[in-house]
Amino acid sequence: MKQLVIVSGKGGTGKTTITASFAALRPGWVLVDADVDAADLDLLLEPKAIESGPFAGRDKAVISAERCSHCDVCRQACRFQAIGKDHTVDPTACEGCGLCYRLCPDAAVHMEKTLAGSWFYSQTRFGPLFHARLGVAAENSGKLVSLVRQKAQEMARSTGMDAVLIDGPPGIGCPVIAAVTGCTLALVVTEPTPSGLHDLERALDLLRHFQIPAHVVVNKFDLNREVTAQIEKFSVQRGALVAGRIPYDNCVAKAIDSGKPLVEYSEGPAATAARLVWQQMNAAMKDAV
Repeated sequence: MKQLVIVSGKGGTGKTTITASFAALRPGWVLVDADVDAADLDLLLEPKAIESGPFAGRDKAVISAERCSHCDVCRQACRFQAIGKDHTVDPTACEGCGLCYRLCPDAAVHMEKTLAGSWFYSQTRFGPLFHARLGVAAENSGKLVSLVRQKAQEMARSTGMDAVLIDGPPGIGCPVIAAVTGCTLALVVTEPTPSGLHDLERALDLLRHFQIPAHVVVNKFDLNREVTAQIEKFSVQRGALVAGRIPYDNCVAKAIDSGKPLVEYSEGPAATAARLVWQQMNAAMKDAV
């Protein structure tokens, strides 16, 4: 089973547009939307929900009113100001550090698991999709990303499917690490701006650390051809392969508005370029060990 992850150093570069196009060009993937903070791959794939389950987040402190003597030790010690003057805990502010639990002389504090979100297994016309949704003010430590990836891998093994396609989170933090670890290949999507080059450098450093072969595609390359050339030169210097360029095209926004993958919606220049990028990535996946 091979796994292709699509990442970038920041959000809004076009990862989901490319992921949805790859899904349409190769039906039979097990699909994962690992951007659980702002999952949107489902908006383009028209999924039908099959199964869902809860995701337990970090422990939160709860103070028993019957046991509490209002000594105020917990409130004064809490650096997150999560404990009010009435000695109740604001679960949104609580970081689950457990300091109040350890300091309470009345043993009035206990730690409880909280519902941080939900994971979903849905069926699309391109294959099964595993995605998730975090609750209000819930944080993603990477555990939810690992959970949806695990579900996808189990599905692939049980059905004999040979590939997993992952729409990764933005950035280089814990959720991204959870999304890329153990993948066969990575495609980094960037834009031709100085900040795009900087974010690309961070993403390539991360992939190199985890020894994941990287390919790079420049989205909206024609907005600044000079920076595009710099990005491609830098990518080669860092040992990454240039998978192609995608031009600016109004059809991309129209495809998103219509809720369809770009390559289904359009035969324009961006869709044509996305197909060429897919051809290179498909060949690289076949050659990957």
